[in-house]
Amino acid sequence: MFPIRDVNPTRITPYITVGLIAVNVLVFFLWQPQADDTVASTEFLYEHAAVACELTTGEPISAEEVRTDVCVEGGRPIFPDKNVWIAAVVSMFLHGGLFHLLGNMWFLWIFGNNVEEAYGSFGYLALYAVAGLAATFAFVFVNPNATVPLVGASGAIAGVLGAYAVLFPLHRVLSLVFVFFVPVPALFFLGVWFILQFGISDVTTAWEAHVAGFVVGVLVTLPLRNRLLGRVRALHATTQYRF
Repeated sequence: MFPIRDVNPTRITPYITVGLIAVNVLVFFLWQPQADDTVASTEFLYEHAAVACELTTGEPISAEEVRTDVCVEGGRPIFPDKNVWIAAVVSMFLHGGLFHLLGNMWFLWIFGNNVEEAYGSFGYLALYAVAGLAATFAFVFVNPNATVPLVGASGAIAGVLGAYAVLFPLHRVLSLVFVFFVPVPALFFLGVWFILQFGISDVTTAWEAHVAGFVVGVLVTLPLRNRLLGRVRALHATTQYRF
């Protein structure tokens, strides 16, 4: 299934969602080297992106660790001035390729505006950041010795998806299923998406981060659900919706 749009109108202009999309796109096209320049792209990611080994040891990775794929403390860092903790934030705005970027931004566009409406600008941005960082550190917890850069907004966006599943489980998501357009409940669509993460066999995909981000979105939103839906109902006071 691929989402085309959700049947869930909002009464706000989703400035934060649009802003996040804009920042990700600008970073990809104006700062991050393109994938066709393999050497420059690889060096850029090791210099600026999060690496599990670095977050485990607290120090930048060495050439020996990259070459042997073995994480150990000590050694001469490739980029000695790198702040490995800031890199955990920067990684949330880097992507492994154009399709990676487009897929993430499409999901954020479809599901982000409703969650932004429910949380408000500040709360939504906080949810996005917390889910993204939690996703990164969950990946590090499971793969403490990984020496490859971890990039993408997927973990943060997964947090938005988890929040959406809690807030709007019955709203329909118009989805492309083979050659048919089928409206399915959001809980079904997002539940299938979540389950499929466990079946990803591509070693370049950090499915653990996706799962962690989604779970954080669910856990943060569950105790706030009534309050957040009250905010939405107040904005939609002239229209009746089923939540």
